[in-house]
Amino acid sequence: MAKLNQIIAVEKGIKSKSYQEIAEAQKTLQKSALFGGISRTYRPKDEEGEQLPPESKKVEVKAEDVLRQMRDIVTKLLDVTATKDWTNCRARADVVLDGQVLLSQVPVTYLLFLEKQLVEVQAFIKKLPVLDASETWNFDPTADCWATEPSQTLKTFKMPRNHVKAEATEHHPAQVEVYYEDVTIGYWRTVKFSGALPARRVNELLARLEKLQQAVKFAREEANNTEAEEQRLGDRIFQYLLG
Repeated sequence: MAKLNQIIAVEKGIKSKSYQEIAEAQKTLQKSALFGGISRTYRPKDEEGEQLPPESKKVEVKAEDVLRQMRDIVTKLLDVTATKDWTNCRARADVVLDGQVLLSQVPVTYLLFLEKQLVEVQAFIKKLPVLDASETWNFDPTADCWATEPSQTLKTFKMPRNHVKAEATEHHPAQVEVYYEDVTIGYWRTVKFSGALPARRVNELLARLEKLQQAVKFAREEANNTEAEEQRLGDRIFQYLLG
């Protein structure tokens, strides 16, 4: 008895071959000359008339034969797809994490869907903002977000000062150079806030997601190991269609 995973493995090839063979059959149908034949004999009006050889062309292709060929091709395709779909209705498995059943008797079609969605969730998590590792962060319940420890910086003002390079004399004024001195006039107290996540939290989410992805894959493999419920629908369909 074939397994579901074996049916899935051959279905794609059967589909591809069927479509190709049907396309070839359709090309044959377009060649009207293949379906035509003729037989001609010549009889002169009187015995002394010119004698001409007979002409004939056999029918090369019969529509009924092409129809039967199409029936055989499509029947195989209908049967393998029906076998897959009927078996899919029975193919189920549990998603188990750490020995506990997270999801019970999940259909294999949903497991395939879930696998794809978890890849999307993984990509989303990887884009989450992470707290700047160069800062020390603590959760502030009042602000309901992360905050750094307060830091203090100076606010300064450039105060002009005079530097006398040479004192005034009876003949020359004093030589004075102006320079600026930074004078503290106040203090900034700064606290940074962030709605990002600690790297540890993001890594934990990704680790849990990876475990779930593995569990879903294991469940899918188990469900795909279900014995195939072979279906023979093609003959019944074409018995009706072709009478």
